[in-house]
Amino acid sequence: MNCLGEGIMKIKKKLTIIIAIASFLLTISPLSAQTTANPVKAVEFYNRGVDRLTAGDYSGAIADFTQALQLEPKDADAYYNRGYAELVLGQYERAIADYTQALTINPNYVNALGNRCYVHYLTKKYEAAVEDCTKAIALNGNFADFFIYRGNAKDDLGRHLEAIEDYTKALSLQGTRGQDRIFYNRALAYNRAGQQEMALRDYNESLKINANFAEAYHNRGLTYYKLGNREKAIADLEAAARLALSQGKQGTAAKSQSAVALIQGQKP
Repeated sequence: MNCLGEGIMKIKKKLTIIIAIASFLLTISPLSAQTTANPVKAVEFYNRGVDRLTAGDYSGAIADFTQALQLEPKDADAYYNRGYAELVLGQYERAIADYTQALTINPNYVNALGNRCYVHYLTKKYEAAVEDCTKAIALNGNFADFFIYRGNAKDDLGRHLEAIEDYTKALSLQGTRGQDRIFYNRALAYNRAGQQEMALRDYNESLKINANFAEAYHNRGLTYYKLGNREKAIADLEAAARLALSQGKQGTAAKSQSAVALIQGQKP
């Protein structure tokens, strides 16, 4: 009896990886297209690519997904996963091309839209990022990361109040994972919108969740300074410098120390 078709369905692996913000996601779905040239070999390459992806061998994963696609060129998952490996390696244009190909095969591939949104953001194509994440949200409005990515892009486009709305929606969906980062991002949007008291509130929330968040101390210190509280500003900036040094973040530490020197050098 020929069990070839059954074997294909059984051996294509499934994997989910979520990477925090700047966060993006990887989801490998069951095989959806009919295989052609050599279905068993295509799935073997695909599965080995999954294993290599999980092990952090991104170049090896790309090679395996490429082999799988030569045998099965209609496999949207293989394009998607190769795009993920390329993204991690900083090969952004290749990643965009692979996510686009996955979407050509499956226009409703919501995770491909989400990841392409993220790569557009990394390459400063903010309008394209907003467009992709808006499409992803239309397909799945319950995934916080899509709102985070879109909020990031809108904030960098100067659409701060819209970004605040997206971060607020993300907070309602996120649960506890990564909330310190979302409060931090929303605080920064409030800063940029000139709403310093609201920014202060969100930095406070961020630091309640993560007391070692050096950047949040730095920004809260600057916010206190804008609100006229020099004493608290200096205390936060000094805390930011100490934490940043202990975490190996020399650039952040230097900025915090420079800010302290500037404030202390000014007349009250």
